[in-house]
Amino acid sequence: MRKNVKLYQIAHSRTGDKFDASLISVLPYDRAHLDLLRDVLTPEYVQTHFQDIVRGHVEREETHYGFIFVLHAALDGGVVAGLRHDKHGKSLSGYMLEIDIPVSLEFEVPRDIAR
Repeated sequence: MRKNVKLYQIAHSRTGDKFDASLISVLPYDRAHLDLLRDVLTPEYVQTHFQDIVRGHVEREETHYGFIFVLHAALDGGVVAGLRHDKHGKSLSGYMLEIDIPVSLEFEVPRDIAR
């Protein structure tokens, strides 16, 4: 049996933009969760989560501290050409943190960050 935790319970995120691409970093609070996130947060899984927003493909780069996702064609033309209220896509990191992460029933969210 498995249960889900929200990504925000075990990681934080920041967003940047380059033209029409959104760059979203995901950094686990505890490096012990890197393997879990590597297995779950595949480009395909993230693409499915953002399917109504991202028109292009999703790439994932791994860093020493976490991951950077590049969401292509995610900003409707970017800052100059886009008509969105959030032209830089800053709110996309919050949406990323809502992704469900399947974990074992024994998995415990650390108390100091479980809020």
